[in-house]
Amino acid sequence: MALTQVSSNKCAGGLQKVFEHDSTELKCKMKFAIYLPPKAETDKCPVLYWLSGLTCTEQNFITKAGSQLAAAEHGIIIVAPDTSPRGCSIEGEDESWDFGTGAGFYVNATQDPWKTNYRMYSYVTEELPKLINANFSTDPDRMSISGHSMGGHGALICALKNPGKYKAVSAFAPICNPMQCPWGQKALTGYLGADRSTWEAYDATVLAASYSGPQLDILIDQGRDDQFLSASQLLPDNLIAVCSEKKIPVVFRLQPGYDHSYFFIYSFINDHIKHHAKYLNA
Repeated sequence: MALTQVSSNKCAGGLQKVFEHDSTELKCKMKFAIYLPPKAETDKCPVLYWLSGLTCTEQNFITKAGSQLAAAEHGIIIVAPDTSPRGCSIEGEDESWDFGTGAGFYVNATQDPWKTNYRMYSYVTEELPKLINANFSTDPDRMSISGHSMGGHGALICALKNPGKYKAVSAFAPICNPMQCPWGQKALTGYLGADRSTWEAYDATVLAASYSGPQLDILIDQGRDDQFLSASQLLPDNLIAVCSEKKIPVVFRLQPGYDHSYFFIYSFINDHIKHHAKYLNA
């Protein structure tokens, strides 16, 4: 799988790069961003996968989150893929901001016309890690995952569906119970169809209820002034209740005054990278 470098910038002593490649899962060209800390020049480094939210590309996180200094300090590679296939000429893919382009929801679609291209779950958990491990100085046994909003949903389901694959998981303002919120119901209906039982495989709250893998320490930050929290899109209480019942360790921090934006992510990204470093560098 050939990579084409799109950009490369010196940053925090390392390199912030963007690459393009032909995806076999998504049947289109995809871009991903990768931060290579200074340590990657001489050693194999662990990888933190970052999944972004609705409307985002690979650019939002690398230009707004300020993650590179902490990644350099802890010797962690950070990979940030795009949020959906693009340019697939699917009717309706660009009609709304919360479905289709920029809104892949990290599921494998089963419904026409989405099922050929919209396979972000397999892309993130299988194709992309293989690509990264084949082309960069990584330790394939040390990977973790994080994300924001729709990407927080993605990070949680990837970790819960693959016990032991990821050393740690964290999320900012994740969509915790998509079966019960408007964003999730729209996306899951469109990508998976009307049978709600098929949605359960991509709902963190449902997955947590049946989780039986190794201990997974979860860190979640949520802005108290997040407009989507008050609009019942995120529903963290549902996930926390299930994790409490199942004794899955969750640190949930409700941050006063913070909203849903990247200003919020920038404010706490260092804590999240430290959380991942604790497990990735153990």
